[in-house]
Amino acid sequence: MKNLILDITKSLMSVADAQKAISMQRFFKTGKGEYGEGDIFIGVSVPQQRAIAKQFQNECSKKDVIALLDSPIHEERLTGVFILVDKFKKSIKSNQEQEWVDLYIEKADKMNNWDLVDSSAHHILGKWLEKRDRKILYEFSKSTSLWKNRIALVSTLHFIRKYDFEDALRLCELALPHQHELIHKASGWMLKEMYERDPNPTCKFIDTFKQKMPRTMLRYAIEKMPESQRKSYLQK
Repeated sequence: MKNLILDITKSLMSVADAQKAISMQRFFKTGKGEYGEGDIFIGVSVPQQRAIAKQFQNECSKKDVIALLDSPIHEERLTGVFILVDKFKKSIKSNQEQEWVDLYIEKADKMNNWDLVDSSAHHILGKWLEKRDRKILYEFSKSTSLWKNRIALVSTLHFIRKYDFEDALRLCELALPHQHELIHKASGWMLKEMYERDPNPTCKFIDTFKQKMPRTMLRYAIEKMPESQRKSYLQK
C-alpha cells in the first residue's frame, strides 16, 4: 500500500535547504518567547511547497491532511494547508464542504503562524461564512489564541472582496486593545483592503478611533492613501 505521507515528506526533504531553514526560523520568530517559539523549519520555499501540494492533492485523504497538519515541521503543515484549501474548494461543487470546514476549525491551533492563517482563513472560513451566521468569528476574536484572533480578522478578507465590510469593521474595532503586533498588522491590512474598494468606511474608522489605534494598525491601514492624507493621519 502506498504511503502518501512518506512520499510527500520525502519530496519536501529533497528540496530542503539547511541555510534557508535558519533564515526562515529567524523570519518566523521561532526563538524563545517569540510568537513562533519552537517551530521547526527545513528550508522549503512556498512555491516549492505549492508544487508538491499540487502533485499529491488529488490522492490525499482526510487522514493524510490531518497527518500533515499535525506535523511539527512548518513546511509539512503549510503543504497540508494548501491541500486542505484545494479539498474545500473542490468539495463546494458537491455540497460536501462542511467536512473540510469542520476540520479547519478543529485544527485551528495548527495554523500557528501568520503564513498558515493567511493562506487559509479567507479561502475556507471566509468563503463558508459568506451566507451564514458569523458568530464563530467573534468567538475566535475573543479567544486567548493569537492564531484564532488572526483567523477571525483574515477570514473577513473574503467578505471585503464582496464589498461586505460590516464584520471586518466590527472585528477591527474589537482588535483595538489587542497587545500583539500580528493582530495590529492583520486589522490594518483589512482596513487597507476596504479602503481600496471604498475609502469612506476606512477613513471613518480612523477618524473615530485614531486615538486608540496602535501605530502599526494605522500605518497598514493608510498604506494606499495619497501621501498628504497619510501624513495628516500620522501627525494626529
